[in-house]
Amino acid sequence: MAIIKVIEVIASSDKSFDDATRNALNEAAKTVKNIKSIYIKEMNANVTNNQIVSYGVNAKISFEIESL
Repeated sequence: MAIIKVIEVIASSDKSFDDATRNALNEAAKTVKNIKSIYIKEMNANVTNNQIVSYGVNAKISFEIESL
């Protein structure tokens, strides 16, 4: 029986929401093994002079715990 654990991370990008999502996954993958899915809980953007200057995501990342 597989056990799945979920962590929540926040990531940003000055390019797009997709890039912010990739940043969240890439950073989590540096220390977490067996990632199975990523769920975007929230998206937000910072605006200056009526232009989006950065994109942010609050993501839940699911991964499988290895059995002993």
